[in-house]
Amino acid sequence: MTTYGLLLFDGAEELDFVGPWEVFTTSAILRGGADHDSGAEQLDRAVLIAERPGAVRCGKGMRVLPDHTFDDHPPLDLLLVPGGQGTRREVSNPVLVEWIRKTAAQADWTTGVCTGALLLHEAGPARGRRVATHHAFEDALQARGDITVVRDARYVIDGRLATSQGVSAGIDLALWLIGRLHGRDHARAVRRHIQYEPAPPYLADEPLAD
Repeated sequence: MTTYGLLLFDGAEELDFVGPWEVFTTSAILRGGADHDSGAEQLDRAVLIAERPGAVRCGKGMRVLPDHTFDDHPPLDLLLVPGGQGTRREVSNPVLVEWIRKTAAQADWTTGVCTGALLLHEAGPARGRRVATHHAFEDALQARGDITVVRDARYVIDGRLATSQGVSAGIDLALWLIGRLHGRDHARAVRRHIQYEPAPPYLADEPLAD
């Protein structure tokens, strides 16, 4: 059984955690044959964790109820730290930073999406490591020192630390992670199930013709 723990805080970027949540929960359904609301035992599960109970207001206004708080969540095999504007405030929250530090030390995988790398740097897991983050935050993160920001990769794996660029890149990272945990064929099945075959409009860099 794999337990994925996704951190929430006010100002977290929605897709940073909702994208991986979709991947992790779809993986759990395909492996265990039960959906999130069925009540049946699953091989894997994903849980949302916040410092306090009650709704968390995310970066674009979505309100989300966590499953657990820092004090009552189950042991985690994988910790995911999202980014968003809230990271600039939470980097000075000693309770959250210490929780990341302690939880990361006990998890098999520590992961971050977007500016979640800022919190991972402050808490320690990203110190002295290679990471990815949102393109607009690369210089600021590199300037904090004791970190190497990789600027040309959607996601970066350094030992048991896995980080990605911003927002949608977290889906790529989550698919890689379940491929590592449960095999590439399973990851491909999840990708097909969620119909994740990116072919966005406006691929060309040059201006559109009139």
